[in-house]
Amino acid sequence: MMLFCDSSRAAERTLRLVALGDSLTAGYGVPAGAAFPGVLERALKEKGFDVAITNAGVSGDTATGGRDRVDWSVPEGTDGVILELGANDMLRGTDPAVTEAALDGIITRLKDRGIAVMLTGMKAARNLGPDYVARFEAIYPRLAERHGLVLYPFFLDGVATDRSLALPDGLHPNAKGVERIVAGILPAVETFLARLRKAP
Repeated sequence: MMLFCDSSRAAERTLRLVALGDSLTAGYGVPAGAAFPGVLERALKEKGFDVAITNAGVSGDTATGGRDRVDWSVPEGTDGVILELGANDMLRGTDPAVTEAALDGIITRLKDRGIAVMLTGMKAARNLGPDYVARFEAIYPRLAERHGLVLYPFFLDGVATDRSLALPDGLHPNAKGVERIVAGILPAVETFLARLRKAP
C-alpha cells in the first residue's frame, strides 16, 4: 500500500499565528475581545481564512524585552508571527541601534525555528528631533529588506492623528481605533498568509 501526503489538505489546515508586541497588541484599555489579535482573527475568518491568532502582547514591553521572551511567547507549532515592537523604545528615547539589534535578534531566532515573520513599523515622535526620527524610522524598512519580510510600515496608520480613535491618554487606540488598525493592516496580513500557504 502506498502512503502519500495530501498537500492540498495540508495547505487547508489552520494557520497558527502569534501577535508578538506591546500594549498596542495586548489591548491596553479595551475589552479582551476588542484587542488587535482577536479583531484581526475575526476579520480574516470573515474573508475565509482559517487562522488562529494568539495574543502575545505585553504592555510596556520593549524590543529587548520581546527578544528575551520570544522563545516562550511563541510556542512550537506556530506558523507565523506578526511582530509589533519598538514604540516603547521610542518613547524612552532608546538608541535606535539597540532597538534594531533586538528586533533583528527576534526575527533571526524565529527564522532559525522555521517560523515566518511579518513586521509592523512605528514612527517616532517629532519632538525627539530629526536625527532620532530618521534613525528610528529607518529600522523597519531596513530589517524588512534584510530578511525579506512583509512590512506594514506604520502600525498606527490612520489612528495616531485621530483623537476620536484613541483612549484619553492619546497614545493607545480605543476599540474603534483597533478596528481601523485591522482594516488598514489586513491587505498586508493577507499577503503574509499567502506566503505561508506557499511555504514548503
